Amino acid sequence: MVLCDIDEAGGRAVAEELGASFLRCDVSSYDEVVATTAAAEQVHGGLDLVFLNAGVATGCGVADDFDPLAYRRAMAVNLDGVVFGVHAAIPALRRRGGGTVVATASMAGLTSAPFDPVYSANKHAVVGLVRSLGPVLRPSGIRVNAFCPGFAETAILTGLREMLLAAGTPIIGVDVAGRSVLQILDSPETGQAFLLQAGRELMVYRFRGIPGPLTESGEPVR
Repeated sequence: MVLCDIDEAGGRAVAEELGASFLRCDVSSYDEVVATTAAAEQVHGGLDLVFLNAGVATGCGVADDFDPLAYRRAMAVNLDGVVFGVHAAIPALRRRGGGTVVATASMAGLTSAPFDPVYSANKHAVVGLVRSLGPVLRPSGIRVNAFCPGFAETAILTGLREMLLAAGTPIIGVDVAGRSVLQILDSPETGQAFLLQAGRELMVYRFRGIPGPLTESGEPVR
C-alpha cells in the first residue's frame, strides 16, 4: 500500500501505522501525480487499486464573494486531481490486466449545494467523468466508480460541524466511510455513483434516463 498526501508528517505517521509506504504528492500537479503513480508501481511491482480521495472546500461563491485563486485551487484539487490520477493509473492497471479506481465525489455531485456552488460543480464533474469512463475502460478490465457521501467526518466540515449538529444532521463516521470505500473497491459495478447517507446502507444512485431525440414525424429515433 502507498499513501500520498501533501501533509508529509501526517501522511508518514498514518503510513507507518498501516505498514504502508508514503510519497508526497500534490494532486493538482500533473507531473507529481504521474511521478508518484510510477513510483508506487515500481515499489510494489504493480498497481491494482487506486483511491483518489483528495478534496478541499472552495471558500468562495461566484457572485460578490468570488475569489479566482480559491476557485482555481478547488478545481485543481477536486477535479484536476481526479483526472490526473485516473490518467496516470490507466497504463499501470492495464499492465496488471485490470483493476479498480474509486474517486471521492460527494452528495454535492448528485444534487445542489447552495452553501458551496463551486464545490458542487467540481463534484458533479467527477461524477460525470466516472460515468463516462465506465464503459470506456471496461474492455481493459478496469472498473471506475465514484464515492458520494453526505456530510462525513473530514476537515472539510471545519466551520460547518457545529451548525450541522445543532440542526440535528448526523455526520458519517470515518469507519463507516472507510468500509463503504472497501465495498466499492470490491464491487463488480463500473461507471456508477455510490451514495452514502448517514444511517443508510451504501447504494448505487440511479439516474433518470435522458429522453431521446424524435424524428421530424415525432417518432423516437432508433
